[in-house]
Amino acid sequence: MNKSELVDSIAEGAGLSKADAERALNALIDAVQGAVAKDDKVTLPGFGSFSRSSRAARTGRNPRTGEPVQIAASKGVKFSAGAAFKSAVNK
Repeated sequence: MNKSELVDSIAEGAGLSKADAERALNALIDAVQGAVAKDDKVTLPGFGSFSRSSRAARTGRNPRTGEPVQIAASKGVKFSAGAAFKSAVNK
């Protein structure tokens, strides 16, 4: 499912116009991104939670030459599915 299909599904399920559904989806995405960027955890009961994770700097290898390469520290996003979500997927 891509974003436009998700917007269609939201519009149909909530009885909204596609434009309103897209604005609502974009607002949700912006709110989650903003909160996780500020190192807040976003929890949606029954769905899951989004949180920021940190990766330490490390030494990797260039696969072509085998030379060691320094990989900088970075931050990523972690999603943990909720119990209800896992249960729905496993039906």
